[in-house]
Amino acid sequence: MTSPVVTSFFDDRTKTVTHVVRDPDSNIAAIVDPVLDYDIASGRKFTESADRVLEYVKKEGLEIEWLLETHVHADHLTAAPYMRERLGGGKIAVGKRVSEVQKTWTSIFNYKPEFAPDPSIFDHLFEDGETFRIGGLEGRVMFTPGHTAMDVTYIIGDAAFIGDTLFSPDYGTARADFPGGDARALYRSIQKILALPDETRLYLCHDYLPKEGRTEHLYMTTVAEEKKNVMVAGLNEDEFVRLRESRDKELATPLLLYPSLQVNIRAGQMPPPEDNGVSYMKTPIRDGK
Repeated sequence: MTSPVVTSFFDDRTKTVTHVVRDPDSNIAAIVDPVLDYDIASGRKFTESADRVLEYVKKEGLEIEWLLETHVHADHLTAAPYMRERLGGGKIAVGKRVSEVQKTWTSIFNYKPEFAPDPSIFDHLFEDGETFRIGGLEGRVMFTPGHTAMDVTYIIGDAAFIGDTLFSPDYGTARADFPGGDARALYRSIQKILALPDETRLYLCHDYLPKEGRTEHLYMTTVAEEKKNVMVAGLNEDEFVRLRESRDKELATPLLLYPSLQVNIRAGQMPPPEDNGVSYMKTPIRDGK
């Protein structure tokens, strides 16, 4: 089995990891989960994180065939369309169940039909089990819902890019309380990942340091290591669901939840500008705590 060459870039603002996945026998590569910087206080978007990745791509002379999203992120904006424009190519791809997430958030944001995002805004929608190529590498798509209704894992050679489904073994798993999330589905998706060979490298989308212990960020683990995950090891499905749902009740809403979702359900495009030429982010106003 061919091993991809993986170079990872950590965005400290959002604790997000972007991975460049390269065929070792050519200059063909893919980028997984790219980040567009956004300052919520000023409404300013900028490209510092994405430009670091693009600088590496240029230096290495890589040809990017794919810009792969593991899911519609709720904690950072995607830089996929910016990168595609700068690179002059690369297909923005996501799992086909993105349509379910688009439908959910179209309702929450009360988008009128003419402004509602459509799955066709992405360049490619992957089916469960679909294969694709990065040069001489073969990739396979495995649906792993639970964090959202549409999460996918990209298995490329002896590596897997698992999005938010699992975090580092000393931290736990993704939350499952967003609209469309499901703790029981998350448990079953985790078991699918853990059924891969023990030596499979698992590349994370985020790393949050635990309260005690580790002080350096971790971008990759293995199936063998994740079998010891503090929220998975020794728990059956019902026990996991009780623990996950209990933890989720204690979690705060991500700072960039609403901006991220408005952009990411549109494959990274900003909301349509209004009659003054300016785009605006919407935030639902809620009563209570």
